[in-house]
Amino acid sequence: MNASAVDIARKPARTAIIALLERADRPTTDLTDEYLEHFFFIGPRTAPFGLVGLEILGKDALLRSLVVAPDYRAAGAGSALVEHAEKHARVCGVKAVYLLTNTAEKFFARRGYRWIERSHAPPSIRSTREYTDICPASSALMVKHS
Repeated sequence: MNASAVDIARKPARTAIIALLERADRPTTDLTDEYLEHFFFIGPRTAPFGLVGLEILGKDALLRSLVVAPDYRAAGAGSALVEHAEKHARVCGVKAVYLLTNTAEKFFARRGYRWIERSHAPPSIRSTREYTDICPASSALMVKHS
């Protein structure tokens, strides 16, 4: 499966993505309708089985909320969502996509992301709630440049 082999849509239903994220023990407290402008999903709008989001911060973006229901993980849905989000980021003028993770470092490393010290995060990323409040200080910070 790749991004061209699945239907990826934009701006999922807020209640549906909150339910999906909560089932996966992912944070939802800072999700606003403004953020959903750069969120993408696979599956029905009211019951998606895959999701990824971006916070566009000028030339930087924070990739966030990647989640795929267990039955769809081996099919490549996560890779398709990440690829789609990266393309969207480039269209928006983003030069570097950052992410914080506790569990998916190998997944993202296989997709070209590299680890960096948290102290090297640009101010735009350091100012996000993901960086300051939501993700623990032990989270890995990774980046991929366009």
